[in-house]
Amino acid sequence: MLARSGHEPRELQAVAQLTDDCFAFGGKLMRIEEAVTLIAERMPVLADVETVPLAHADGRICAHDVLAQHDLPPFTNSAVDGYAVRHADLARAGETRLPVSGRLAAGAVPGGAAIAGAVRIFTGAPMPNGADTVFMQEDVRADGDGVSLPPNLKRGANTRPAGEDLPRGGLAIPAGRRLRPQDLALAAATGHAELAVRRRLRVALFSTGDELAEPGLPLRSGQVYDSNRALLAALLKRLGVEVDDLGIIRDDPAALKARLDAASGGHDLVLTSGGVSIGEEDHVKGAVEALGRLAVWRLAIKPGRPIALGQIGDTLFVGLPGNPVAVYVTLLFVVRPLLARLGGGLTESPAAWPVRAAFEYRKKPGRREYVRVCLERGPDGAPVARKFPREGAGMLTSLTESDGLVELPDDATTVAPGDMLTCYPHALLW
Repeated sequence: MLARSGHEPRELQAVAQLTDDCFAFGGKLMRIEEAVTLIAERMPVLADVETVPLAHADGRICAHDVLAQHDLPPFTNSAVDGYAVRHADLARAGETRLPVSGRLAAGAVPGGAAIAGAVRIFTGAPMPNGADTVFMQEDVRADGDGVSLPPNLKRGANTRPAGEDLPRGGLAIPAGRRLRPQDLALAAATGHAELAVRRRLRVALFSTGDELAEPGLPLRSGQVYDSNRALLAALLKRLGVEVDDLGIIRDDPAALKARLDAASGGHDLVLTSGGVSIGEEDHVKGAVEALGRLAVWRLAIKPGRPIALGQIGDTLFVGLPGNPVAVYVTLLFVVRPLLARLGGGLTESPAAWPVRAAFEYRKKPGRREYVRVCLERGPDGAPVARKFPREGAGMLTSLTESDGLVELPDDATTVAPGDMLTCYPHALLW
């Protein structure tokens, strides 16, 4: 068991000012829940509202509650092909014989006269006046100009009442939801041709460091190819933001300051990886502080403890660690809720599965740890997690060859085989 111990003018960007205590936090390690709460409480919503056709709304953040403009379905109709009757006309025991007095297909308009006998009806057709029950065609015996109906069918069987799915004025889509195809279908079914959505956030993306080279160019001695921008750009686009990939910033304080200052115009967020610690060649912190203000949050998380949050002018700044696994984890658990807040979306936990541990592990108490795992089916069919054999935060193959991350709680110290853990599968996260 787990042991415990260049866009519109700046003045048109709504609510762009951050409060003075927006980033304030003490020097102790901050739990993930505290970070997300601070983000939800203190960060403003930056994204303005625009109206788009349904065809362009998939993946956008719904700006306002969407209410049903009419009952869904708008009229009581048949759920099957069969025969519509008045339940009061049925015999209390044994079969009932009724004449067939009409025929209704989907799209037909029933007459005003009350039903007499049974009416042949098809799926989706409006119920005849006075009818309240439908017999499935395979349950009846039709002969001549009448039908024989079996006993014991309940009143209202095989009908879909008006408003059964959603009544008029009912909440179809809550504000803040990232719209999905099924949401668009419901909006259409309740009479909406377009929706009010938040505009997409605009993110300026940099990597920092003289040791980085652009993929495809020759590597000099001591250099590595920049992979973090490729990772971040792809993940950010999956989160529905517009990304301006602005390349690599070299370890030159003046150039760094100038490029960050220029990037702050026309963007909601400037996002960097690397260069935010206290090393002599980590110049990002000083450049941001020269342009605005910065706070370094020490998160109780592994990998990815230091996160820098600040402001350059009216633009938010976030500096992530340099190791790719730390970038992946902090984007998921810190930047993702931050983007949701800034973009007017709901802050929701990533999709997770319960899994059974098939490994032993020890960790320090007082911090949340995310361990890369491979998943397989156990003898009982339940998912089992095996620890990925290599742990380094710089190992990209630990992301490409694993199936997800298991979360070890802050106060846990050991994992034993058979322990139940929370797993975040890569396939469900983005």
